Amino acid sequence: MSHILVVEDNPDIALQVQRFLEANNFTTHHIVKGDDVIPYVRDNKPDLVVMDLVIPGKDGVTCCSEIREFSNVPIIMLTGKAEEIDRLIGLEAGAEDYMGKPFSAAELVMRVQAILRRTSDHVYFSIFSVDEEKQKLSYKGEDIPLTTLEFHLYNLLFKNPERIYSRQQIIDLVYPNIRDITDRTIDSHIKNIRKKLKAAGIKENIVESVYGAGYRFRLPL
Repeated sequence: MSHILVVEDNPDIALQVQRFLEANNFTTHHIVKGDDVIPYVRDNKPDLVVMDLVIPGKDGVTCCSEIREFSNVPIIMLTGKAEEIDRLIGLEAGAEDYMGKPFSAAELVMRVQAILRRTSDHVYFSIFSVDEEKQKLSYKGEDIPLTTLEFHLYNLLFKNPERIYSRQQIIDLVYPNIRDITDRTIDSHIKNIRKKLKAAGIKENIVESVYGAGYRFRLPL
């Protein structure tokens, strides 16, 4: 049974959303304040988040951006604002979908079901945090000092856990405009990333070599 987090400060809307979701065999949890969202998502790992854009404390866009630093859990943004710019801001922050108020609770349930069908078995949660704008990786709140090239390589693997990338794919996707990147360069960056992860206290080999294929990111157990 999928678990849905509902973040909404209007009790009537929250109740309506929860009733419709629970009538369709979802479990739900309701949060009012944005400041409570990140701890709940980290600890409880919901299958999907339905979140209002304007909530007390951290707003929905901030919450969405912070969730994206450690998880790809799908997020549907709700808002009373109808302007195109607000929709784009929500989507750019990492929201999967967007619904303007007033909305049909039945349609919301249909969108939730459709998204979960697409994302089933592909949602991850990590003790790592990745800030793409600042090009910063942290582990349990402590920064890991990666170079720019190392960060981009790590971020590619991190955002697609378990997917194997060949060296050539890494070159094409991470360093398309740098001519002197070679297979040996990729291997050197991987070696440096592993050293820095180990120095941060990570014992597992989370950046894994796949013989004859390339590299992949393995989530720590």
